[in-house]
Amino acid sequence: MTHMALEVKESLEDRCNRILRNMESSLTARDRVGIQDLVLLDAYTSETALLDNLRKRFHENLIYTYIGTLLVSLNPYKELDMYSKKQMDNYMGVNFFELPPHIYALADNVFRAMMSEYNNHFILISGESGAGKTEASKKILHYYAVSCPSTKILNDVRDRLLVSNPVLEAFGNAKTLKNDNSSRFGKYMDIQFEHQGGAVGGHILSYLLEKSRVVHQNHGERNFHIFYQLVEGGEEDLLRWLGLERNCQHYKYLFQGDCAKVSSINDKNDWKTVCKALSVIDFSKSETEHLFGIIASVLHLGNIKFEADARGYASLNHSQEIHWLSKLLGIPGQVLQHGLTHRKIEAKTEEVFSPFSVEHAMYARDALAKAVYGRTFNWLVNKINESLANMDSSRKTVIGLLDIYGFEVFNVNSFEQFCINYCNEKLQQLFIQLTLKSEQEEYETEGIEWEPVPYFNNKIICDLVEEKHRGIISLLDEECLRPGEASDFTLLEKMEEKIGGHPHFLTHKLADQKTRKTLKRGDFRLLHYAGDVTYCVVGFLDKNNDLLYKNGKEVMQQSNNGIIKYCFPPSEPDRKKRPETVVTQFKSSLAGLTEILSTKEAWYVRCIKPNDAKQPGRFDDVLVRHQVKYLGLMEHLRVRRAGFAYRRKYQAFLQRYKPLCPDTWPNWKGSAAEGVQILIKHLGYKPDEYKMGRSKIFIRHPRTLFATEDAFQVCKHKLATRIQAKYKGYRVKGDYQKQKEAATKIENCWRGLKARKEREKREWAVRIIKRFIKGFMTRNEPNGADNREYLAYVRQTYLTRLKENLPETVLQKDSWLTPPPIMKEASLFLKQLFIRHMVRKYVQGITEERKAQLLLKAQTSSMFKGKKENYAFSVCLPFVDTRIGIKDMNMKVLQMIQHENIKYSVPVVKYDRNGFRPRPRQLVFTREAAYLVEEAKIKQRIHYGSLKGVSVSNLSDNFLILHVTCDDIKQKGDLVLQCDFLFEALTKLTTIIDKSEVIRVVQGSVRFDIQPGREGVVDFRSGQESVVYRAKNGHLTVESTSTKSR
Repeated sequence: MTHMALEVKESLEDRCNRILRNMESSLTARDRVGIQDLVLLDAYTSETALLDNLRKRFHENLIYTYIGTLLVSLNPYKELDMYSKKQMDNYMGVNFFELPPHIYALADNVFRAMMSEYNNHFILISGESGAGKTEASKKILHYYAVSCPSTKILNDVRDRLLVSNPVLEAFGNAKTLKNDNSSRFGKYMDIQFEHQGGAVGGHILSYLLEKSRVVHQNHGERNFHIFYQLVEGGEEDLLRWLGLERNCQHYKYLFQGDCAKVSSINDKNDWKTVCKALSVIDFSKSETEHLFGIIASVLHLGNIKFEADARGYASLNHSQEIHWLSKLLGIPGQVLQHGLTHRKIEAKTEEVFSPFSVEHAMYARDALAKAVYGRTFNWLVNKINESLANMDSSRKTVIGLLDIYGFEVFNVNSFEQFCINYCNEKLQQLFIQLTLKSEQEEYETEGIEWEPVPYFNNKIICDLVEEKHRGIISLLDEECLRPGEASDFTLLEKMEEKIGGHPHFLTHKLADQKTRKTLKRGDFRLLHYAGDVTYCVVGFLDKNNDLLYKNGKEVMQQSNNGIIKYCFPPSEPDRKKRPETVVTQFKSSLAGLTEILSTKEAWYVRCIKPNDAKQPGRFDDVLVRHQVKYLGLMEHLRVRRAGFAYRRKYQAFLQRYKPLCPDTWPNWKGSAAEGVQILIKHLGYKPDEYKMGRSKIFIRHPRTLFATEDAFQVCKHKLATRIQAKYKGYRVKGDYQKQKEAATKIENCWRGLKARKEREKREWAVRIIKRFIKGFMTRNEPNGADNREYLAYVRQTYLTRLKENLPETVLQKDSWLTPPPIMKEASLFLKQLFIRHMVRKYVQGITEERKAQLLLKAQTSSMFKGKKENYAFSVCLPFVDTRIGIKDMNMKVLQMIQHENIKYSVPVVKYDRNGFRPRPRQLVFTREAAYLVEEAKIKQRIHYGSLKGVSVSNLSDNFLILHVTCDDIKQKGDLVLQCDFLFEALTKLTTIIDKSEVIRVVQGSVRFDIQPGREGVVDFRSGQESVVYRAKNGHLTVESTSTKSR
């Protein structure tokens, strides 16, 4: 309490300075990401400030911003992780301004307002093509589908509501220059909810389908999606039945825009989605076939070509297109042919058929195609409405979704843009009226004096378009209906005559010299609320008439196609009366829509396209400024800010900000209004900064609210620390007392439990030890009850130790663990088994090369082991195929002996028979003989058949003596050789001649034949060092060091 008292006594100046310092970081964040609600902008009259705020948020991927309850949405042109189920859960049941702006926040608040007030609401989604209106509508629908209560019946309705979108998109959307999925019709959908909040039905109204797109597309644009989906995605059997080919370039109505394929559109996948959706909406098989038949027939109709006959009239040969039209529509070919080339004229008493010119025939063909597609689209909407219809007659609340074309300004603006912009003028008029009305009602309810708001009233423009007898629509209809040569230019002249003095109407004739340069002679300009739009009058009369010749209707009435029958009934009402023009029908439907919306509470989503290139992260100031203007955002902001920027119920305001005043914290005992009065007095609000209503506080300036919010953010951390400390102390004290009591009980129980367990352990240990001792004492007796467990333990112990001490190689077989008496027999068996296993494993791991090496080593062992002293040292040295490569031998020698297939070569030292001089030579073994070679000469050839034997000593020298048969005195005698690779060379020799017995290991001296009848002697002896010399007795003496044999 002392600390809090000190804080109260703190001077106001010091307190303000401290708060300003502490809230610096919060202000920095606000500067970086902008303000969530544009109503809180200080410079609310500045369009630049509004754009700066939108730009900041856009670059931080914050695409949503509020203007009060109006939601501004910028198309990010990329996927954002903000539409998950978790995000939906976060926004369910949360106050509108408690979380960052989001489409889910608006959808949830509309739903909760409908449930609590039990009245009807609608959400108006507007913006230009490509701004994201269709996506916003989908997000809202998906939110209701996930968040509303669900049962089997409700889930069926929900599924139909969701899948109606892809069907309507396929038949009503198309690629334009600005958007790859542009809605080419206006759509208003009512979602009906029962008293518990479950979606139980729906109803769709469509407006002004752009039928002219069926027969003509500008460059870079496509026809409606369904045509391309059918051609690209339809099954082969279906295309064959419809007479279609899988190539859009074969159909006139599909290739005019020269972009049949678009990278961002997957027609095949979309086709599957549409087919699945049709089944969910309960389309029968015959209805689906008839629907696809109509789509195909429109394509065939577009491919019909007319030729002029001798009289200049249109003629039509029996083409394939007529055949397919006849099949798909169920109309005789002759009837079709006649209907496409003749016009029916009714006189008073008779009917006359007048032949068309080629030009008129093409017009009639295109008019029929537009009529067939337009009426089929209306049938499709009605069919979906039947599927969504709610059979329960009890009262339902409704949320409407109006996804309608935004204000359009192109380089060339025609009849469609005129209708669309007229629609936007009417909606803007309604928007301002409803916004002003809601603001005024809130002020009156709260007892706050209403201050008139200056705004541009666009009623003058609406009257210019729709006023009876004087408006543009009336003049357009008069010109369409009057007899004589009416044309688009006579319409323009009539408008100049009737409304030429209107301040919002301008033509080339009426403009001043400077403005006239921007207007062509066939143009007129309207000064809309969103800016000036120049319209080209060419085509206005044709598009407004949208005439289908009478015999064209009669031909369609003969169809066997169920949908065509419905669309062209046999007896249309007022057949002789001229049908209403397109613009009159649109005016009537727009009046009906305005009436519907006027009975509902309005909510708004304004969609903005940040750039024309569809690039993420790019913000085009000029483009966005233009959209801000024609979406009326500044008008709406001015209306919302005309009085007070912020209003909040007393209870909510006090609940949030009561920590800022010691008198209201922590609990306020009086009424919420009194608490707020004390709170704002403590905060130092000036009288002109706020007003106190009956249930709300109204704050005039955003800066007042920001200062309060920043002070709260600073205070919140301090309060959190205090609350945490108090609460932790309370919790710790209570926990300590509980823990102390519990610890005493646990100790008692634990001690008893441990004592019982200890006793049980000891009893068990005594039994085990007794059995072990008894088993040890009787271990040598036969297996019985007394020693069974002990002997099993012995066996297990031995086997465990044996497992850990197994020999690693066959050479360690003598290191086998000594077994106890009971395991001797088993141990012997296991030893044999394991040795066999290791041997087998070793043998399986030997390569072919290694095997051959071992065989040679085995042969060497059989000849020299235990006989020659230095044999043991050769065991570890591997044998090679040859010691002298072919490239190291003389070419001349090679040519003489290589036909005998050289097997092995090795360098040797040959000692002369006379004098025993050492001479380096090469010893070469071939398949047939051994050769002693000196460079390019063959010094001696020894055929293996004349080889009597080979002598080596038992000492560690490396001498060998080849004994050969000498029958002729001219023949050379035995060879005395010294070879560093003695064992390898002799093993190779015995392998080649396949005789190991030729090798003789001798002791002492060896006699050899120098020549027939003359002998020499080689004495072998051990010495201190290895030396070879000729002794005085004429013998060759070879001394070698003594080694221990292994």
